Amino acid sequence: MAKVEITETLYQEIEKKFKREAFKIVDLMQTLEQSPQKGKLLGTVGGIVIKELKYGSFRFYFITDGFKLKCLIEEELTDLLIRFVRMSDKKHQQQTIEEIKRILKILGPAGFA
Repeated sequence: MAKVEITETLYQEIEKKFKREAFKIVDLMQTLEQSPQKGKLLGTVGGIVIKELKYGSFRFYFITDGFKLKCLIEEELTDLLIRFVRMSDKKHQQQTIEEIKRILKILGPAGFA
């Protein structure tokens, strides 16, 4: 079972934007603990995979270790960390993906504290 982490700034943004629906979104994100293969692959930066989950017209972006996700069987994914880092609407999708890639290139995964 993988571990899902949501950055504090993203969690606050979700609560502010969705109010009562926030718990549904967090539950959707938590489903990745059981099935970490979920989500659409958007790109890779230095072995870190960028993927997205959709909820309505919004996208929630997360990063994880691409090697572990691709090569390990489900029982061995116990130490896989899935970190949700950003969200966007359809209009700002590409801009957000580029921002995530830029942060990963400059600071690495630690840039999303």
